[in-house]
Amino acid sequence: MNEPKRIPQHVAIIMDGNGRWATRHGKERFEGHIAGVESVRASVRAALRHGIDYLTLYVFSTENWGRPEQEVNALMELFCRSVVNELVNLSQQGVRIRMIGDRNRFSDEVRQALAEAEARTATSDKLTLILALNYSSRDEIVRAVRRIAGRVQTGELAPETIDETILGESLYTAEFPDPDLVIRTSGEYRLSNFLLWQSSYAELWFPEVLWPDFTEEWFDKAVEEYGRRERRYGLVK
Repeated sequence: MNEPKRIPQHVAIIMDGNGRWATRHGKERFEGHIAGVESVRASVRAALRHGIDYLTLYVFSTENWGRPEQEVNALMELFCRSVVNELVNLSQQGVRIRMIGDRNRFSDEVRQALAEAEARTATSDKLTLILALNYSSRDEIVRAVRRIAGRVQTGELAPETIDETILGESLYTAEFPDPDLVIRTSGEYRLSNFLLWQSSYAELWFPEVLWPDFTEEWFDKAVEEYGRRERRYGLVK
């Protein structure tokens, strides 16, 4: 008998290559981000088709604030417009939207768009789409340590009881399982401060394709590649 096809429960994607795609096509950088929206739609469709439960997208890192102001403003405008425009379709597909990261630096408009997206899709149960926005994994871990230190200071927690579970419960991702598969497009081989704690035993895949060219077929290849991997978590089969 054939073994059942192994499907990752949680896929996380570093959506890299929008700027290079725009340069190769003689376009402005923000046009690469616009083109990348279709790749987000394609990934959502593919995740639903494969029965994947969680899809995390690295949308905007804390380091991205250092990009040219015009590009950052265009990204924020594109994000708000995309969230509003996609809400009905995502809700109909059974997609629940959640966000991880620090919301405080965003404008009221962006925070309102996020809150509306989470509220209007709260009862969807086919796929949880997690948007990593103003996200830094190192900052996330620092914030978790501060929370734990506060609990120790108040006497709620004894230092000797602190373990991986307690730290994990203090992260943005406490309610989600760790990613099984992390994809970074554009052929770059690094995690760029993305889910460093959560990806300790994730399978990593680095296709050469730039993000705006990442289609459902590319997502299928990622799932196929995952199915060929043998996950041992440091043990022997």
